[in-house]
Amino acid sequence: MTRRPDSAGWKRDELLARAAEAPDALALFATASVRLRRMVPFDAAVWRATDPLTGLIAAPIRVENIDAGGCAAFWTSESDPDTVNAFRALVHARVPAAALRESTGDRPEASPLYDAYLRPRRFGDELRAVLRVAGRPWGSVSLFRDRDRPAFTAADTELVAGLSAPLAGRLRGFLRPGEATVEELAEADEATGVLLFDRAGRLVSANEQARDRIASVVGEDADGALPMWIATLAAAGTGRVRVLTRAGRWLVCHASRLSGDDAFTVVMIEAAPASEVAAIIVEAYELTGRESEITRLIAGGLGTDDIARRLHISTHTVRDHIKSVLAKVGVASRGELVAKLFTEHVGPAAGRSVFRVRTAS
Repeated sequence: MTRRPDSAGWKRDELLARAAEAPDALALFATASVRLRRMVPFDAAVWRATDPLTGLIAAPIRVENIDAGGCAAFWTSESDPDTVNAFRALVHARVPAAALRESTGDRPEASPLYDAYLRPRRFGDELRAVLRVAGRPWGSVSLFRDRDRPAFTAADTELVAGLSAPLAGRLRGFLRPGEATVEELAEADEATGVLLFDRAGRLVSANEQARDRIASVVGEDADGALPMWIATLAAAGTGRVRVLTRAGRWLVCHASRLSGDDAFTVVMIEAAPASEVAAIIVEAYELTGRESEITRLIAGGLGTDDIARRLHISTHTVRDHIKSVLAKVGVASRGELVAKLFTEHVGPAAGRSVFRVRTAS
């Protein structure tokens, strides 16, 4: 039986079909948001890409109907141990989505996020989800309803949770190696970018390399505000996150809090070595555990016989796995495989780090 165009099933199918056609992460967020609003009405939203290895916010980010400011309050609340439905918990939860009022028995003030972020913006409820596949978080979304709207229902949460894996799979699909020019490859050897923050999280100093690195992600015409992934690291004083430049290169950013009375925090940005992004790239091609293991051994220079002995399997089985890996990655030889996986960086999700839009509720 054909589904009616006004049915929930038809609308979900349309959302996923349009998501499958999206050329990049920002387009995916935009098309998913427009169609999701028809099924689960909301007044504002934030769609984020995340580093699948750490779960930290990366780029790009789509913000709908929320003005700049307040990010620090949001992420400070997120790090509070009393926060309800923390993203870090949803990554491993049985259901990757949850609504605040439903989770607190209609007592949203039980979570620090409500007073710190929702109440000042006249939001009455938040429905959030981690977009995960194969145990990795590739993105997240927060949907907000105004105070005078009904709370999100269990059915709303179930619907959004059901979109987690397919949308995460599409996000993961964008992280495929693109073409890199000689000039772009040479950028990997540039000096490390360094930013210094004071105890209050204010930027004190930054070298030119840091500004260049940030511009390579958010674009030269950005408004000058620090990207979310930098601000989050500075506030935490520790951690690391990987982001993609517009040219398709991975950068790794890591923070460290200095000792002493001033307690300055240093954030460093540098080109990520192949070992830093190998796991992400392997997952992007949906290699199985055994295929991933064999790929790493190939990258280490082992031949078919050596791999078979190492893994205690037959050489015939090794060849079958290698054939499957080459087909998935789209290369013809082991040399091309190693070059594509570990010397090229991943194709970028186009757009600025944060993209703010106004939409009709």
